[in-house]
Amino acid sequence: MPRISDLLRLLVISFTLVRHGMDDLLLASHLFRPLRFLRPLMPWTWWVRQENRGARIRRVLESLGPIFIKFGQILSTRRDLLPDDIAIELAKLQDQVPPFPAKQARAIIEKAYGQSLSTVFAEFEPEAFASASIAQVHGAVLHSGEQVVVKVLRPDILPVIQRDIRLLYILADKLSRYWPLAKQLRPREVVAEFEKTLLDELDLMREAANAAQLRRNFLSSSLLYVPEVHWSLCRRNVMVLERIHGIPIGQIKELQQAGVDLKVLSEKGVEIFFTQVFRHSFFHADMHPGNIFVDPSNGRYIAVDFGIMGSLNPSDQRYLAENFLAFFNRDYRRVAQLHVDSGWVAKDTRLDEFEAAIRTVCEPIFDKPLKEISFGHLLLRLFQTARRFNMEVQPQLVLLQKTLLNIEGLGRQLYPELDLWKTAKPFLERWMAEQIGPRALWRHLRENIPLWAERLPQIPNMLFDVLSQAKEGRLKYELKSEQLEALRQTIHQANRRTVAAIVGSSFVLAASVLLTFGDQVIDAPPWLAWAMGGAGLLTILLAWPRKPK
Repeated sequence: MPRISDLLRLLVISFTLVRHGMDDLLLASHLFRPLRFLRPLMPWTWWVRQENRGARIRRVLESLGPIFIKFGQILSTRRDLLPDDIAIELAKLQDQVPPFPAKQARAIIEKAYGQSLSTVFAEFEPEAFASASIAQVHGAVLHSGEQVVVKVLRPDILPVIQRDIRLLYILADKLSRYWPLAKQLRPREVVAEFEKTLLDELDLMREAANAAQLRRNFLSSSLLYVPEVHWSLCRRNVMVLERIHGIPIGQIKELQQAGVDLKVLSEKGVEIFFTQVFRHSFFHADMHPGNIFVDPSNGRYIAVDFGIMGSLNPSDQRYLAENFLAFFNRDYRRVAQLHVDSGWVAKDTRLDEFEAAIRTVCEPIFDKPLKEISFGHLLLRLFQTARRFNMEVQPQLVLLQKTLLNIEGLGRQLYPELDLWKTAKPFLERWMAEQIGPRALWRHLRENIPLWAERLPQIPNMLFDVLSQAKEGRLKYELKSEQLEALRQTIHQANRRTVAAIVGSSFVLAASVLLTFGDQVIDAPPWLAWAMGGAGLLTILLAWPRKPK
């Protein structure tokens, strides 16, 4: 049941639409449609509005607060879906949200540190040079002389977010109740994911940790630079980072004048995205142009604003990679099978029908440059197709879908002729080879050997306990005495073979080390290494299970 405050908020939204000349949108809704005949009698329709529709939409979103600003930021990257006048105005939401007063910012920072601003910083710029929906950023200089940026949360932002999130839940519940497609869209789960993301942004210690992790992932990379965190100056509502200098990625003319190769830059952007998603499973999920800069000296990307980060579990990661590769190879049967295997569509889905539907949507887009492909239209058609097969929206993939739209918007601005398929396919093929090839097997063994070594000595005691319980009748299923004896002998033999295999493998490994680095470690004759290797192989062969006679 909506609270009175929620109803008042709905009235505020309606009034804001009217105040900024968006009453046409309000009167087009189902609730107010019967009142459209009264529009000529409304006084605010009697004068000509000076601002264009794009500016009016931007001001509505700014007035309604953080959630609506976020919505506008996402829309601003989709120039293929929006008229130019609206897209240009919404782009201003990325870093031109009105700041809160400098006096409030100083008070928040001094309260967070428990001391005066001059004690912490040698210089502090009172005017914010960037202001977003959740926080704003000031320049400063430490007493050591290092230039930094200070990010400060907006005052009293949490109640505003909680109020609007509550309205979204009310809307989601109404959709679930009255809209037949709500089962596939899962609106309440999507709102919950959005709520978690926004609340995470309110903890700047968490954002600092995100920045530190992303910096470690790309520390030795020539693709992406992440500013360093000053941990001693970070609090829940204040964060201090190294100050970076670069050209905003949306300023194409400045990039060209600086001699940056836009084709190479766009290809690097695709590689950064796939590296974050598939190699690190930790990706920047707010990659709109206001958060991405370019170092003109080396063409390296510079990222800021780490409040929204995404990750995928290994299962989703593997299915997504296989789906991408299947799409690139036009193997629509494989795409359909993967959707069934992952549980994204029902197990009883007819693969031939699903395959044909996917082929109909995807086949026309191949062999086209990015400027002729709209992922927005493609996703819309895929959704319309998936409705026939009861495909559900996956809330854990919402951030990834949003990031894909951001990447498309950036790519469209930088180099519209980019062949996304040829750029991404080799990377995914290498990644899949690393996941299922010999290197993947060796990496899995290397990662798990310490755990196995720790647990191996416990296995005989655990087996003995199980057998004792079985003999005493304390297990659900009892074994006969002859079966117990046979099982004991099998376990005894297995233990001996395991120990022998470990000893033999150790001898082989030691022999390999001696043959490779023997002259650098100890002065040992070559025959010793060969003897150790032979003894190890013989031990392994003797421990190998034999077929019963």
